Amino acid sequence: MIKVAIAGFRGKMGSSATNMVLEDARFQLVALLSYKKDITNLNQLSQYQGENVPVFSSKEELVETVKPDIWIDFTSPDIIFDTLSFLIEHDIHPVVGTTGLSKEELSDLQKRASDKQLGGLIAPNFSVGAILMMRFAKEAANYFPDVEIIELHHDQKLDAPSGTALRTAEEIATVRESKKQGHPDEVELLPGARGADVDGIKIHSVRLPGLIAHQQVQFGAKGEGLILRHDSYDRSSFMAGVALGCVKVMNEQELIYGLEYLL
Repeated sequence: MIKVAIAGFRGKMGSSATNMVLEDARFQLVALLSYKKDITNLNQLSQYQGENVPVFSSKEELVETVKPDIWIDFTSPDIIFDTLSFLIEHDIHPVVGTTGLSKEELSDLQKRASDKQLGGLIAPNFSVGAILMMRFAKEAANYFPDVEIIELHHDQKLDAPSGTALRTAEEIATVRESKKQGHPDEVELLPGARGADVDGIKIHSVRLPGLIAHQQVQFGAKGEGLILRHDSYDRSSFMAGVALGCVKVMNEQELIYGLEYLL
């Protein structure tokens, strides 16, 4: 049985992951972590089916007390690099949905994980539908090089653009020449009106209450257009991918970026 700790269990994604682990016979939930200071009743979580699971407010204390095989993380972009460095140092397999790492940080972490032959996963999106959307977008870009991305998330998301949108743009950029889209003399009357730019691909971020996670990849050509869209209406859509990641990384020897490489 795979021993699992979950960081950020009080958030909506973390809560869904906690329930998934409790319901899956392959996993044993051995610890929960929340950096928030207003935790009550640290030693028991009656809301989770009466499970008696220790709760910690520091990763150091958690690892000193319980040594998990897997660390599922849905916390915050500003601490994820430090967390991953800590996990690699302590030979704990990370399965991370927290985004916000720079290319330099990711490269550094991947090198350190490879040096220790430690398997792990960083996934901008755990939805199989979202992975397919990115794959189809990359294929379409061979024929429709003019493309913009609109990503829509709930208003509590901390980073913009989303990791999924960045990943989509990066994948599209590998199959098309870099180009400036729109009129060459266009002027932004308000800074940011044309969105963020990844190799000439514009990304627009929407943050509204009521949304979960949605992305539209919109292609344009003379006389026609193509729209690829994926919608997650419930966070349960991500849990099959989280579970798959937890099982697969136990036999990997590197830190993988992208769920698609484990499918």
